[in-house]
Amino acid sequence: MRKLLLILLVAALAAFAAGCGSDDEESAPATGETATEAADVCAKENLETKTPGRLTIGTDNPAYPPWFEVSDSPPAPWELGDPTSGEGFESAVAYAVAEELGFSEDEVDWTVVPFDQSFRPGPKDFDFDINQISYSDERAQAVDFSDSYYDVNQALVALEANPVADATSVADLKGAKLGAPVGTTSYQYIVDNIEPDAQPSVYNTLNDAISAVQARQIDGVVVDLPTAFFITAAQLENSTIVGQFPSVGEQEYFAMSFEKGSPLVDCVNAALARLKDDGRLAEIQQEWLSDKADAPVLE
Repeated sequence: MRKLLLILLVAALAAFAAGCGSDDEESAPATGETATEAADVCAKENLETKTPGRLTIGTDNPAYPPWFEVSDSPPAPWELGDPTSGEGFESAVAYAVAEELGFSEDEVDWTVVPFDQSFRPGPKDFDFDINQISYSDERAQAVDFSDSYYDVNQALVALEANPVADATSVADLKGAKLGAPVGTTSYQYIVDNIEPDAQPSVYNTLNDAISAVQARQIDGVVVDLPTAFFITAAQLENSTIVGQFPSVGEQEYFAMSFEKGSPLVDCVNAALARLKDDGRLAEIQQEWLSDKADAPVLE
């Protein structure tokens, strides 16, 4: 009797174990399904955006060429350039990234974000901001950044009649009175690398800095090179690009900024990588910045 009971108990336990094994096999996802789920992290329907189903992009106002092209009648509230047009380097890059993420043009919203607010700590009302924002370790303490979408050098713009226009080296600028917009790496470049005798002037906007050059309150303004080309071509008569500055340390580059901890960063970086790999980013740069890369380098 004991032997019979032992046999029945073992048989029951075996049947129970087999049943559990069957349930596990049925409930466990296939390897292919797990891989598919991982691949869908950056699918549009899985992206955590400020407005579900839409992508909100920030930039400053006014928006300047060659980053955003000027419009005769820009949509409110834009005063000069029209970010919504897809015309201009950064506008074109923004829409290319949006397309890679699955958003059509009419699913993209633009919002005004003053430059110095784009990398301040705290909550953001945009998914990413694109506005000639140079990456820095200090800024990265407050916000997250994408990979580079444009490597850039700083340059000096001055009036042709100003003695500074004859400078051929950084050392020639020691006695110059220079200026730059507030919160920019242009200003930091003056302080860290040019180190002029006079304290550089800082301005709330690029227009204010240009007006100061025109009024001869400063000898020149430091900006990124493509902006220098636009200033000399369309904003400041009788001005010239004195030269571009050599990179010091790591190459400076423009990156999109995100709220700290944004889940979109990896997906935007993946989109940028595809745009680089298939040549589309280079094509956009060629279209909008091809004539804005040549200037003498100040020794």
